Amino acid sequence: MSDEKEKEQSAEQPKSEEGSRDEAGEVKAAAGGEVPKDAEPPAAAEVGEAPSAPAAEQASEPAPAAGAAETAQVSSVPSSEATPAADAAPAPAGDPEREAKLKAAAEARAARAAAKAAAEGGGETPAAAPAAGAGGAEDPEKAAKIAAAAEARAARAAAKAAAEGGEAAPAEPKAPSPKQPQLDEVAALIRASVAEDAIEEAYINELNDHMPMLVIRADRLIETSRLLKSHDAQSFTYLRNVSGVDYETHLEVVYHLVSLTTKNELAVKVKTNREQPEIPSVVPIWDTANWNEREIYDLLGIDFPGHPDLRRIMMPDDWVGYPLRKDYVPLDPEV
Repeated sequence: MSDEKEKEQSAEQPKSEEGSRDEAGEVKAAAGGEVPKDAEPPAAAEVGEAPSAPAAEQASEPAPAAGAAETAQVSSVPSSEATPAADAAPAPAGDPEREAKLKAAAEARAARAAAKAAAEGGGETPAAAPAAGAGGAEDPEKAAKIAAAAEARAARAAAKAAAEGGEAAPAEPKAPSPKQPQLDEVAALIRASVAEDAIEEAYINELNDHMPMLVIRADRLIETSRLLKSHDAQSFTYLRNVSGVDYETHLEVVYHLVSLTTKNELAVKVKTNREQPEIPSVVPIWDTANWNEREIYDLLGIDFPGHPDLRRIMMPDDWVGYPLRKDYVPLDPEV
């Protein structure tokens, strides 16, 4: 009897294994997947035990597995299938700068490929030869980039000209200064009344409200000053200010004149050297220059022969050096 029971149990075991395989296949089919042919069924814990529990556990998982399978199918689409639409989009027409950049990038890639082939011992390719020959440079990629930059600049210039409505019109001649007639008049008067070489330079200072400027020789300053003050048409009776300037190459004194009659203004400059700076004093003509010349003497060291009381006005009498000169070395650099 025991032998017959063992035979019945051994016959039931293969049936239960086949049943579990069928159940596993149904679960996989419901989940949208395939069951490999060589898949092993879940083994029962003991012989004669029904394998219904593992099958039930697998049957409870199909819903999420199906969603995962769909997600996997969507995500498994190769990226190359999505890119052609973006690549196929045409570049905006009428953009020469973009076209020049694209051309430059293509040339740079060709140059890099040629350089790599040459480095590997394959010699120059036909694409690299023109670049090297045209630029005469050892680095074809650099030559391509330079050429691309030039083309991009030309494209930008062409686009700008097109946007402005064609080629730029030539610049119009500069209008003369409204005070140019005044400058011409006073310059002609000085050349005729003092000396032809009395004026070193005559110009309009546009940044200072078109101020007429005269650079007068130092040895002609006194005669010119008397003329400018006493002449009826000029009548520069008021000396508003006198200032000194260190230009490193030379020193300079500037006289700012005003005519209270005509309301005209004029600036007169006189240059002198740095080694022995000397300019005649105009105090006998304009009393206003008295303290101004003393201040210039004190801070820049310019001598004014003919001044009635030329001495320091700000620094002590025993002070060494002239503080407003650009080569002045202070006693205490920290101050």
